[in-house]
Amino acid sequence: MKRYITAYILGSALLVSCSNNPTTTNETTAPEEQHTLVSLTQEEMTLAGIETGNIEIKVISNTVLASGMLDVPPTNKVSISAPMQGVVKNTSVLQGTHVIKGEVIAELQHADYIQLQQDYLDFAGQLEYLQAEYKRQGELASEQVNAQKTAQQAKAAYTTVLAKTQGLKAKLQLIGIDPKQLEKDGIQTAIKIKSPISGYVTKVNVNLGSYVTPAEIMFVIVNTEHLHAELTIFEKDIMQIKEGQKVFFTLGNEATQRTAHVHLIGREIRPDRSVQIHCHIDKEDKQLIPGTYLKAQIETTNEQAPALPNEAIVGYEGKDFVFVQTATLTFEMVGIEKGNSENGFTTIVSSEKPLNKVKIATKGAYSLMGKLKNTEEL
Repeated sequence: MKRYITAYILGSALLVSCSNNPTTTNETTAPEEQHTLVSLTQEEMTLAGIETGNIEIKVISNTVLASGMLDVPPTNKVSISAPMQGVVKNTSVLQGTHVIKGEVIAELQHADYIQLQQDYLDFAGQLEYLQAEYKRQGELASEQVNAQKTAQQAKAAYTTVLAKTQGLKAKLQLIGIDPKQLEKDGIQTAIKIKSPISGYVTKVNVNLGSYVTPAEIMFVIVNTEHLHAELTIFEKDIMQIKEGQKVFFTLGNEATQRTAHVHLIGREIRPDRSVQIHCHIDKEDKQLIPGTYLKAQIETTNEQAPALPNEAIVGYEGKDFVFVQTATLTFEMVGIEKGNSENGFTTIVSSEKPLNKVKIATKGAYSLMGKLKNTEEL
């Protein structure tokens, strides 16, 4: 106890002595070193995990930031409607179902389908007779056995029924009925809706018993084999973008960085002063989902510059600093201006003191800043 009382008396005496000496007061507050130097013990160095290294020359890219979403080309997305009005008789697909090209995804039925087939069979039957009659009347007319008018009437009847038959044949093919199969097997009561592409069903707008028309979309199917990235950039950055430039992007639902290349640049500035950029993904992934949000960096130029690991740079009160080792257990805080960042490194544009021949804290810089600021508050 006597030892603590003695230390307190000595400390008080020192304070009184300092307060009576203006020159000493100025000297203790003026030097900048008290605000930039931080000293540690060996134990503190170890606990903080502080490591040092030299500034390195790195190839750092200038980049343009962008955002966007995954999308598919128009040929890989299909909206399926009924070719004619009808009622859904059968469907087994759900949202997310994978279908292959030509697979039946629904069946429709309606009285109009039956009438269309009946009309076709009727006219097809007449056509065979009228074709034979037209041929016979033509031969008789050429031999002047009958009047030319009779041959012309036979021709008109034949060509009229031929046109109607061909029209009905085209309508049958449009709704998926093969006329030859119809003549062989007879009338069918339902038509089949088939998928025109392979892919995943993304929308199902019908159920059993639904009445559908050609104006309504029944299903949407998307082929995700050739997804691309649709990016949006601002007007001020458009002159930096060129076709073929590399793009680094991450999806909103993952941390993995993927790559792409600029394929097409939009030629229209939208009302929000942005431009659309179409990018091809380098490594396709069928599991990706169209519409997924993404953030991207478009690599515009490459340059060699002095750089440090990102964790060596500490931001404080709107400025950036690094810690230079001045002795084994002592570091000095040095202000810097940083540039672009890439692959964990950031370029150093300028610094308050030369950094090319000194050791810099590459790990534990935040611990040094915390130690320095805590010391200032004492």
